[in-house]
Amino acid sequence: MIVGNGDIASVLKDKKELLFFASGVSKSRERRQSEYQREIDLLFKQDKSKHLVYFSSLCIFYSKSRYTRHKIQMEELVKKNFNHYTIIRMGNITWGKNPNTLINYLRRMTKEGKQIKIKDTFRYLVDKEEFLHWINMIPNWNCEMNITGQRLKVAAIFKQYVETRKGRNS
Repeated sequence: MIVGNGDIASVLKDKKELLFFASGVSKSRERRQSEYQREIDLLFKQDKSKHLVYFSSLCIFYSKSRYTRHKIQMEELVKKNFNHYTIIRMGNITWGKNPNTLINYLRRMTKEGKQIKIKDTFRYLVDKEEFLHWINMIPNWNCEMNITGQRLKVAAIFKQYVETRKGRNS
């Protein structure tokens, strides 16, 4: 079963032995408590006897934001309330239509002619093929998987996924 209909859910294939929980707060700068509570409430509605696959974020290792604290809380709720689970932590995805992903945000700001402040920091990018590779490797025991993908500076992400694409689409 697949819970959710966003970018991650859109590439998953239903597996009867797994419950993919791909529905949550999709905007890392989200401020509304209601969005965080919605994810918690939805998690508690899931069948606790199923092997739950929860999608978290690598940001739990380097950020202290509201979103990060929520992801840590969700991981704890999964561990305490589900007998069988896999927690998958990943960085930014390279596919999809969610306007809040790093790449889509950079593309939108560029298209709108808005100035972008590119931080001198690294981010991790996971493409669809790598993501699906690791999904197919989920074991039948409790585990936590960190899917780092490619580590790039934000400036390199901008150049590779925004500037080069802009030239092809003009």
